[in-house]
Amino acid sequence: MWSDEPVSTRRWSLARQLLVLQAVLVAVLVAGGAVLAYVDARRASEDRAREEVTAVAATVADAPNVRAALRTGEPSRELQPFAERVRQDTGVDFITIMDPAGVRYTHPDPERIGGRFLGTTAPALRGRMFTETYTGTLGPSIRAVAPVTEDGRVSALVAVGITVRAVSAELARRLPPLLLVACAVLGVGLLGSYLVSARLRRQTRGVAPAELSSMFEYYQAILRSVREGLVLVGRDGRVALCNHAARELLGLSGDPKGRPVGELGLSPELVSTLDATEPRTDEIHVTDTRVLLVNTAPVTAKDREMGNVVTLRDHTELQSLTGELDTVRGFAESLRSQAHESANRLHAVVSLVELGRIEEALVFATAELETAQQLTDRVMGAVSEPVLAALLLGKSADAAERGAELALTEDTALPDTETGFDSRDLVTILGNLIDNAIDAAIEDAGSRRGRPRVTVTVRMDPEALFLRVADTGPGVDQGTAREMFRRGWSTKPGGGAAGRGLGLALVGQAVRRYGGTIEVGGDAGAVFTVTLPRAGTEDTG
Repeated sequence: MWSDEPVSTRRWSLARQLLVLQAVLVAVLVAGGAVLAYVDARRASEDRAREEVTAVAATVADAPNVRAALRTGEPSRELQPFAERVRQDTGVDFITIMDPAGVRYTHPDPERIGGRFLGTTAPALRGRMFTETYTGTLGPSIRAVAPVTEDGRVSALVAVGITVRAVSAELARRLPPLLLVACAVLGVGLLGSYLVSARLRRQTRGVAPAELSSMFEYYQAILRSVREGLVLVGRDGRVALCNHAARELLGLSGDPKGRPVGELGLSPELVSTLDATEPRTDEIHVTDTRVLLVNTAPVTAKDREMGNVVTLRDHTELQSLTGELDTVRGFAESLRSQAHESANRLHAVVSLVELGRIEEALVFATAELETAQQLTDRVMGAVSEPVLAALLLGKSADAAERGAELALTEDTALPDTETGFDSRDLVTILGNLIDNAIDAAIEDAGSRRGRPRVTVTVRMDPEALFLRVADTGPGVDQGTAREMFRRGWSTKPGGGAAGRGLGLALVGQAVRRYGGTIEVGGDAGAVFTVTLPRAGTEDTG
């Protein structure tokens, strides 16, 4: 794509090609305009000459002294001085007065008086004045021939002419201003072309058209092939570019180029990140179907803010795996805690045996085993789905270690049948709700009597799956119920865009994915009720 040759040896840049093209175009236009102006000026000069000779010929033909002189025996004696005086006063080149046969009475050259007029006279003999260009004794001239009439008959003819040489001399006097204007227009045009070329050179960085075409093709190929979403947001808050991956990740239909980011149907937090004036790094945003990792970097060019470059990565699967890993880690921690407690109890049993207290040792050991077995039997008997059962056992152990109690209601029942729901989504929903409930119950334990308690209900009906988590915590303000399921909402320290608040957002996303609902209530504590309609039972009305 890029050449190692010096710029001077490469093909002309787009700016240089445009400069040459504009210069040639301006030169052709100016030359064409100058030629047209010259032709127009020549035509105007000839028209003016015709008008002038016509007016002079008509005036002389109508002069009374001309008719009077024609009645004398020697018309030339009076007409020659008169014609020369009029010729000098009007600036024409000749005034010839002749009889109807064309014999001259006057001529600028007295020696040609009495000779025959060279030119056309027939229209004038019929009483009509006309003009023509004819070559006579003085060379080519533009002339007008007018009849002198008396009593309805033509008694003489008057020919007035301006030589073509005189017309050309007048036109030549007009050429310098015309050429000066043409040169000025050409200079202005070339200067404008140079300024446009210089600006284009700065904007294209002196790249040749072929290289620009290659760059555009590479640019399009990269945008189509890159797996990350790429969005360019202008300083005016409008989308300047959005590749296919970004449209898919954001759930957009069609190309949003030119639209404000606030009108794309995105969450306010995501809109704020896309249009942020400061860098944002690895922010997690939850949409209806995905978990996105968003990075925003403002772009400046020559100390001028251009907008933001936003990259989007699909974090859904990774977040799901992270949640599962957290669950497994919780199970491991619970097992470690139970192993530690079992070791302590085993030491107690051994000590009782060594002290000869065999019956007390048996009672102590079997009581702990019965408690653990009862919990396991209760969970496994009510919830046959293995992943949820393991989750509930792990959360129960975690709650017990932290000084709380996790209990299943009597109506909890999830038979060992195909539920139609992804176990990972159920773990996301129930696990996050139980974690928040345990935290809330323990946090409010000091203001209540009794042990912190979390009550869980899992029930499958023919129409839907119900998940209910209640705690003995401080409860939830109903005014903030809608805000709870957006990213960043949290009542715990460190909440916000960069802190906590992702768990409930993931819960909301999973529930929306199945077209379910979440109800938040409770007086003495928070109660979250999730309803997930089973496949084929959604309301389609």
